Amino acid sequence: MIAISSRALFDLEESHRIFEKEGVEAYCRYQRERENEVLQPGAAYPLVEKLLKLNQLGQARERVEVILLSRNSADTGLRIFNSIQEHDLPITRAAFTNGVSPFKYIEPFGADVFLSSLAEDVASTLQAGFAAATMLPSNTQRSASQDKLSIAFDGDAVVFSDEAEQIYKEKGLVEFSRHEVNSARRPLPGGPFRNMLAALHEIQSEFPADESPIRTAIITARAAPAHERVIRTLRAWDIRIDEAVFLGGLPKGEFLRTFGADIFFDDQQGHCESARQHVPTGHVPHGVANST
Repeated sequence: MIAISSRALFDLEESHRIFEKEGVEAYCRYQRERENEVLQPGAAYPLVEKLLKLNQLGQARERVEVILLSRNSADTGLRIFNSIQEHDLPITRAAFTNGVSPFKYIEPFGADVFLSSLAEDVASTLQAGFAAATMLPSNTQRSASQDKLSIAFDGDAVVFSDEAEQIYKEKGLVEFSRHEVNSARRPLPGGPFRNMLAALHEIQSEFPADESPIRTAIITARAAPAHERVIRTLRAWDIRIDEAVFLGGLPKGEFLRTFGADIFFDDQQGHCESARQHVPTGHVPHGVANST
């Protein structure tokens, strides 16, 4: 279950500029006057399109549902639903909150993750205990025509808790490495995106490994010997990862391009900046790297 904001799904930057410069009334008028003009895809559109295509594979069933959570009113949201229909996206459920943060609907909808262009809504969702990411402007978008859905995650503070990252921040690399070697056989606690990774694994399990429509990767700044705890944690969770890349602090962008990520989730702004030059990127403002 993927919850997505209207600005992450469609390109609403021009109307957002009008909202910021001229206010709510001008924004509402602008949207009503253009409610039959189809909105162009936004940062998360190709990802959503490929996720929804998973429902058509093999023995067709609803493996993925996408719901819209929007700060628009029902009135201004008409243009968004019109655009959903014109793009032939099977999205039927939505909440329009008329300026109020829609994150409160994550739980009753049962969403696994919320993708939004508004950082404060993402932060509220994470604080409430649910996975969320801020979709960043990206210089490239993957094509939905490419066969496999490829999703990459950072490790600490995203798939895993930030337990180890706290040690790195407080005591440095040497103590971090020592701690991870000593804790190699103790699985890391789960982070905000553990459940999403598990849900993807469940879909993967329907298909032979060499025919799965999904590829997942963990692309992490960790290096040996801190790699072992990551591998043993995934083994303890009984979750399959197709690729694992241990970069030892190298920039992630080129590696994500090589993997062909349809989206990458990371908690650190610096890694996100490198990644978004190559692939669609979601910032996860969670853990010690985002504490003030």
